Amino acid sequence: MTQHPVPDQRQRPANDGPRAAARNRAALVAAAREIYAEQGLDVPLSAIARRAGVGQGVLYRHFPDRAAVTAAVLEENVREVEQAAAAEDATFAGVLGVLTWHLKESAAFIGLLHADGSDRRSGVRAHALALSRRVEHALRAHLPGDDGGGHRPIAADDLMLAVAMVSGAVAGPSREERERRALAAWRLLGVEVGPVRPFSG
Repeated sequence: MTQHPVPDQRQRPANDGPRAAARNRAALVAAAREIYAEQGLDVPLSAIARRAGVGQGVLYRHFPDRAAVTAAVLEENVREVEQAAAAEDATFAGVLGVLTWHLKESAAFIGLLHADGSDRRSGVRAHALALSRRVEHALRAHLPGDDGGGHRPIAADDLMLAVAMVSGAVAGPSREERERRALAAWRLLGVEVGPVRPFSG
């Protein structure tokens, strides 16, 4: 009876499957956010895979189509706004700063904030509407009260209208120009905005 050598377990590469999958997914979402900001939503999925440093097969394992990639980017944007709102020292101006950062970075996020539920046939539209409501909930939690004269900068019922108006002004060839226009729009509405930056925890 022939004896087969037992393979040396120390030479076998570690199976990093779940951790590698999580890293790949995070890299794909980050790449999609960057490319959407630079080139818009019509960019080929192959460009997202290249930017993330993975093959297209890996991309399709995580995201079967363009809608799934966009939904993942939007979900992460909304989660950061919610985290900013849930922070112990959160203020309305601070949460608006995080929201405004996402507006200047993501054309997809701007589209989300204009979701009105009018297209009932689209699952993506319904998902966008649900995410938009989460943004509204996060902002309402810190909406300033009146200034003592019966005046508040934004009425609760007009909150998302104001956000949509600002997001409509976010245009320009560079992030700097988009941020400048967003802040100018907030000033016209008489709303103070904190530092425009991602939520850092």
